[in-house]
Amino acid sequence: MKYELEHEAKTFGDWAYVAVAKHYNKFLSHELAVLEDKDPEELHQMRVGMRRLRSAINGFSIALSLPQNAQPKKVGKIAKILGNLRDLDVLTDSLENQYYPHLPKKDQKQLKQALSILEKQRKKVFKEVKSTLNSQNYSDLKQAFDHWLNHPHYHDIAQVSMEFILADLLLPEVSQLMLYPGWLVGFKVESQGSNFSAQLSQKEVESLLDKNELVLHDLRKVAKRTRYNMELFSQFYSENYETYLKDIKNIQTILGDIQDSFVLCEFLNNIFDKNILNKMPAFSNILQENRYHKWQEWEGLQQKFFNSEIRKNFHLTILDPSIIQSSPQESDKGIEEIVSTNVSD
Repeated sequence: MKYELEHEAKTFGDWAYVAVAKHYNKFLSHELAVLEDKDPEELHQMRVGMRRLRSAINGFSIALSLPQNAQPKKVGKIAKILGNLRDLDVLTDSLENQYYPHLPKKDQKQLKQALSILEKQRKKVFKEVKSTLNSQNYSDLKQAFDHWLNHPHYHDIAQVSMEFILADLLLPEVSQLMLYPGWLVGFKVESQGSNFSAQLSQKEVESLLDKNELVLHDLRKVAKRTRYNMELFSQFYSENYETYLKDIKNIQTILGDIQDSFVLCEFLNNIFDKNILNKMPAFSNILQENRYHKWQEWEGLQQKFFNSEIRKNFHLTILDPSIIQSSPQESDKGIEEIVSTNVSD
């Protein structure tokens, strides 16, 4: 059954229903294909649907009165298990297509060993995914959402208009992102003012990333959450809003690529007894070069958001929504476009 709002979306509660229904419909539509395990993209899309459903629940939480089995933690637990399998798929694809073709035969031989181990791990993790999607907990989660979507319950604030509440929802999210300590990596605060580090060498960047891997990874997660929550409301804002949203997506992507590189190193070091530099020197050099290029991209965004006028304009943009009245079908279309144009989540 596909759930849709049966009237024009006007209130905060209406838009909450549209978001929950859309993402619930999405992840459910990929369930059978995931169990068949013929196309890794199906797993990716189901995971995207679940993560965005959780984001929608969190974003509209003050309006929603959901059953216990439809709470964000319940959704997140299932999404995490799907994510474990998706991580292996991404790792395999990266090794096979991004790195393997560009390596000397010696390194390719070592990489084949790693890919063989990945394949065995994937079979084991897929069994866990299959068991989860056939479990009572997953069945209870679906029943809870089916019940709520058929008989939705809200808190009183669901009756207010979107225009009345939008800025109060989004400004705390944006402020949390802008104040996160990861922005200060490579940034010097001095008595006479603040400035960025001079052009760093590749070796200096490696040292900086090694020391700050976790805080940058956490910044990436905060950026992702902020992006998801902003995307819930992008149809209410102008093109300027979309520009900031694109910047936040770039933050997430760049820092994610850096983190993926460290995850790849950790995986291979576990296989080769922390000896990747000796086992695959050419591969290790490529990883370091990629991290250096990504760091340079990150510096551009970092400096942009340390500009006081840009930060001020970002806040003013959120304070000035342009409410668009639309039918449920148009609302669904808008949310669907958000999902379909961000398949890399």
